Amino acid sequence: MQPFVERLKRPEPIILDGGTGTELARRGLDTGTPIWSALALMEAPHIVEQVHADYLAAGAEVIITNTFRTHRRNLETVGLGAEAARLTALAVAIAQQAVRNTRRVAYVAGSISPLEDSYSPHLTHSHATYLTEHGELAANLAAAGVDLLLAETINTVAESAAAAEAAAACGLPFGVSWVCGDDGRLLSGENLAEAVDAVAPHGPAFLAINCTPAPVLGRALEALRAASALPLGAYANIGHTDTLAAWQHTQDASPAEYAACGAKWLEMGAQLIGGCCNTTPDHIAALQTVSA
Repeated sequence: MQPFVERLKRPEPIILDGGTGTELARRGLDTGTPIWSALALMEAPHIVEQVHADYLAAGAEVIITNTFRTHRRNLETVGLGAEAARLTALAVAIAQQAVRNTRRVAYVAGSISPLEDSYSPHLTHSHATYLTEHGELAANLAAAGVDLLLAETINTVAESAAAAEAAAACGLPFGVSWVCGDDGRLLSGENLAEAVDAVAPHGPAFLAINCTPAPVLGRALEALRAASALPLGAYANIGHTDTLAAWQHTQDASPAEYAACGAKWLEMGAQLIGGCCNTTPDHIAALQTVSA
């Protein structure tokens, strides 16, 4: 398998997987604790693996690890802070096993989430705190053998800069993905051009927009394209936000409707497309029909 940065140079679209936490919930697992999807790593690793396998079968070329809540900070809320490295490694191993078992050619991307809730841009930390805590997770992911790192659902310029710096220090290719509002700006209110300028010195391989409602993601993607010549990605949710406070489980887009959005993102210059919250393997399979 060619290195991920070489795959990025090819013109064919790269299909990402879809929502993991919401898919685990759909399959009956408890994602209501402070560590959300990470609980499944301990209680139902076989189901986590099956979710990955189903996305691979649907055509995903990139599997994103179930590490959205394996920062030490997150795990400490349930007394498991000392397990951060072990659970992160377990999440990577589960994803890698799914790839091996399905015999698909696919990359494993290590997910690095915001330290606080994705929809709470007002909860901020110092650069030193961001760098230390994202650095620990990035190092844990790299040590476990991921192919690339993905700082995703980032909602402020400051945190994206620190996450990019932490990822770059590991020597792996990485991407940065932001969550935006209907106006095409970060949830913090900052504009994407500022965010691009903040991460550019650290050498990201690609930039993306994620966990933004599918019908409006194009506005942010347009702004991102105007600010950067790097490969771009788009993976939306199919729910909606409530004044930046909560993500609502809805069925706003069928797989066919979602694929139509994906076709538009490709027309706008996106190279990587996939799904975020509440998208399913059926949504990822539908993207295949517009990316061939």
